[in-house]
Amino acid sequence: MSGRQVRGEAGRRSADHNSHEDAPHALPAGTQGWIDNPPRRVQRFLDPSELLAYRELIAFLALRDLTVRYKQAVFGVAWAVVQPLAGALILTVVFRLVARVPSDGIPYLVFAFLSFAAWSYFSNSLSAATDSLVGNAGLVTKVYFPRLVAPLAAVLPGLVDLSVALIATGALMAVLGVTPGLALLTLPLWIVLSCLVALGIGLIFATLNVKYRDAHHAYGLLVQVLFFASPVAYPSTLIEGPWRYLYYLNPMAGVLDGFRWSVLAGPGCPPEALLSLLTGGLLLASGLRYFASAERRFADVI
Repeated sequence: MSGRQVRGEAGRRSADHNSHEDAPHALPAGTQGWIDNPPRRVQRFLDPSELLAYRELIAFLALRDLTVRYKQAVFGVAWAVVQPLAGALILTVVFRLVARVPSDGIPYLVFAFLSFAAWSYFSNSLSAATDSLVGNAGLVTKVYFPRLVAPLAAVLPGLVDLSVALIATGALMAVLGVTPGLALLTLPLWIVLSCLVALGIGLIFATLNVKYRDAHHAYGLLVQVLFFASPVAYPSTLIEGPWRYLYYLNPMAGVLDGFRWSVLAGPGCPPEALLSLLTGGLLLASGLRYFASAERRFADVI
């Protein structure tokens, strides 16, 4: 055997010996090691398939928030009726009895009750979405999941309150003699639109709130401004002239008009209401884009 062959055989035996020495550190057969889930270098605008894969987590977070909300509550789900009823009574005294604000031929109490219920869903869902990432900081920093899951789950529990309030609205309509029309079939559309508006704005504030904790104060100011800039206590028909175009840049203006049109057979949505739908769509698209651009850094700065 030549010297070159001897050295080659010795090298193979050495390699086999080293592999046996490393064997105790190898993983047992049939087991898997750590799976690394690094963030994507290029963030997708929206990945519905990924959200579908994490639908159980969305349901779990939404159910957890709903359970916490009513845990050890004296009135429980009845708060979904008590809060809009209290708000409607206050609006009735201030805007109807004192200010003599009209209500498009609809009894003002049910007019204000439905408006306040829809507005409460929007404002509460926006608040929950704003705090969704910070409130789940332990989950965000330790486990990988699509971060969009948190704000999306935050806007779902309020739908239970809204559904209960809509049932109470039906009872109030029966007492006051208000009959809905065929437009009632469009009610699911307006519920979905209010959910998307809350999600779009909530994504922007949730992203800001991760880095700047005073974003929650900015949210509070925005809600106060939008309350008076939305047809909650008064009908949008009071806004006339060119101001209507500026007024309907508020996405909730068209949504609230749609709620009253579908449930209370109020005036139909004017052409300017298309601006509300356009603004709501732009806010949702901007929120998704901004959220995706900052998603990689959430775990580092939260």
